[in-house]
Amino acid sequence: MTKVVGVIVRKIKDKIYADEDSFNLKLNDKVIVETEHGVEVGIVFEKDKNLQKGKDTIGKIFRKVTQEDRKNIADNEERNARAYKTVEQKVIDHELDMKLTCVQYTFDRSKLFIYYTSETRVDFRELIKDLGHILKTKIQMVQIGVRDESKIIGGIGTCGQVLCCQSFLRDFSSVTIDMAKDQELLLNTVKLSGLCGRLMCCIAYENDIYKNIKKDLPELCSVISTPEGKAKLVAIDFIKERVIADFGNKSFKFFSIKQIKDANEKGNK
Repeated sequence: MTKVVGVIVRKIKDKIYADEDSFNLKLNDKVIVETEHGVEVGIVFEKDKNLQKGKDTIGKIFRKVTQEDRKNIADNEERNARAYKTVEQKVIDHELDMKLTCVQYTFDRSKLFIYYTSETRVDFRELIKDLGHILKTKIQMVQIGVRDESKIIGGIGTCGQVLCCQSFLRDFSSVTIDMAKDQELLLNTVKLSGLCGRLMCCIAYENDIYKNIKKDLPELCSVISTPEGKAKLVAIDFIKERVIADFGNKSFKFFSIKQIKDANEKGNK
């Protein structure tokens, strides 16, 4: 087993693992790391990870980012902006059905990553030849999905906060409309969708809690036992962990979920 640190690289936030060597690294430290693509800038997101040799590619950390490195990083950002304009124009010239998201050089500028979205398969062989002659570096085209596009571009969600995928999410999990149903959300896909046009990632955050609460409760509109007798279950307040019971004649009462579970267990004995 080899002890390594987890590092995210590039705007797409690819995860790699690297030998920490003798550096006393902390979370969120910026480092210069050697990867299979060249020398890159990374951010430490995981400490003291044990990996079995041969299972994963392990990079090598050269150093923490220095003041001189910061100048080179700033210079690379300017080069990225210039390269973006060049790539954008060449995509138009070659009439390719693709949407350019961003371009990014590795720290040593040995490779330029070009991130794009497209609903079809794109033949960009001529584009790569053209760009290689102009930019004098290796070109790697990377097709990404709309969720990755939002991760790179960023923005503000409907909650008023920076997008989760840009601020802290490392991986995307599956989000389904059934999760929204379990949480009794308004099934309006426009309101449930994020900037990427897909269902918001945050719908999955509390889904297990809702499922665990619902699994031991009767279905809505069924007759349940309560501490005050039989009633119809008309609503579940998941946040306050209580239910609303209808005793008829507009007589509604609140009971905690625990009270309902206990009463129904007694009624079933």
